[in-house]
Amino acid sequence: MTGIPLYGCRHMDHAARLLEIDGPDFDYDNFAIVAETLLQQLGMTVVEKEANADLHVWLVDFEGCRMLLKGEHYSGQMWLEGLDSEAEETMRFLAGLLGKG
Repeated sequence: MTGIPLYGCRHMDHAARLLEIDGPDFDYDNFAIVAETLLQQLGMTVVEKEANADLHVWLVDFEGCRMLLKGEHYSGQMWLEGLDSEAEETMRFLAGLLGKG
């Protein structure tokens, strides 16, 4: 590893509690590897995983704050969704870790 972050913050939508993530390209089969690397970078853990035809939805935890990590392989988009208003501060912190405050 060169010390360059693999992931970054593409966009933070505070009203929707949505954090769009820049990262490596992924498809349906390798999403788990890409997502687990992101979670490791952020110090997050997986609580539950669900995979649909074109969308992965993982319930994740960051220091007691639960969010959804979603990945849609057709568009190559990955994002975190806060489950309640309490998640907003945590998501701002995570956006800062990913390079955008």
